[in-house]
Amino acid sequence: MLTTGDKAPDLLGTDQNGREIRRSDFPGKKIALYFYPKDSTSGCTAQACSLRDSYHELLDAGYQVIGVSVDSEASHQKFIAKNSLPFPLISDTDHKLVEKFGVWGEKSMYGRKYMGTFRTTFIIDPDGIIERVIGPKEVKTSIHASQILQ
Repeated sequence: MLTTGDKAPDLLGTDQNGREIRRSDFPGKKIALYFYPKDSTSGCTAQACSLRDSYHELLDAGYQVIGVSVDSEASHQKFIAKNSLPFPLISDTDHKLVEKFGVWGEKSMYGRKYMGTFRTTFIIDPDGIIERVIGPKEVKTSIHASQILQ
């Protein structure tokens, strides 16, 4: 698992339009790379809308927001359109990025075990170094933007 002080990879993946997203595409910006379990679920929608609603504040503070889930490009396109999201969503269907960052693992709901993404946000400085990790137990979906800005 990548953690505070580690260098984040430059190539992050491809977005909802099949466009390659690199950390170096955003020179001088901090990146709020947030991993979430699934498009169009209540918690993930609340989190995305918190980031959408504070997007200009995040930009003014020097952040670029990038979301990541294992959903398809088509799913991301629908999620973006439905919620008017102004930031890219990486489609990590091959699980390369979730595994590299260490946010893919066994989860449990109502006694059923399954593999999934742990809701985690990595704050990456302009030099590519992870300066902060907001872990699964810390993320508050409805106020996530303010957590990033603090």
